[in-house]
Amino acid sequence: MRDELILATGVWCAVSMRLHSESSGSGGRVALLLHGMMGSSGSWRRVAPEFVSRGYRVIAVDLPGHGLSPRHPSLAIPDVAASVVETVSLLVDAPPAVAMGHSFGGVVLAAAIAELAPGRAIYVDAPTSSRGGWDRDAMRAEYESDRVPRTVEGLRATRPFYSERDCEVEALAAERFDPETAAGIASGPGGRWTPSSSPPSLMVRPAPSDYVSDDDARMLAARGVVVRDIPGAAHSIWYSDFERFMAAIDDWY
Repeated sequence: MRDELILATGVWCAVSMRLHSESSGSGGRVALLLHGMMGSSGSWRRVAPEFVSRGYRVIAVDLPGHGLSPRHPSLAIPDVAASVVETVSLLVDAPPAVAMGHSFGGVVLAAAIAELAPGRAIYVDAPTSSRGGWDRDAMRAEYESDRVPRTVEGLRATRPFYSERDCEVEALAAERFDPETAAGIASGPGGRWTPSSSPPSLMVRPAPSDYVSDDDARMLAARGVVVRDIPGAAHSIWYSDFERFMAAIDDWY
């Protein structure tokens, strides 16, 4: 299902579309997982079983232009958020018990939080704002360039903490990634997507972090968000420090 993008009298009307998702588990509680830029639902392949073992039904979504989800060159972050909300509403009858977003997926989660209304929210090294307004052609070229080395061989060489299966999953995600959709999002309007304590929220970040500064962490803590640092971790924390990543979540619960 897709609504058309309508621009009238300067008002942005949201696009929404049904996204591809992967489900696992059969618990009564739902855990929603949103991957980062150039990832896919498969990026959560180690995390999803952990939530299943804790009694959750896991729904991992491919965001627009990623994995097997539709492409669209004219999306903005609110459109991506609306697409996530529409997809989840078609899959479950009640709000997710927990929703987790990594990086760009965390930005989308913060933008969708009011409509998703999860019981808890987990942000994984997710920036608190998106500048927007980038040059579309420049961003398309940058995304194209960034995904070229993300082959199995390239990932094996640059991410020694990846398993062979991790390399395969992320190489496939890069192959399926649509730079045109991503460039459209980057060139659209930005905004500030700052988590708060409602619902109860956790920010897990590496230390140091290129995405969540110490000032950001203090601001989030002042807003009631619990911040957990994992020193020396990579941006995709669960790949480099899986045990500490899951421990940070379990300790918060």
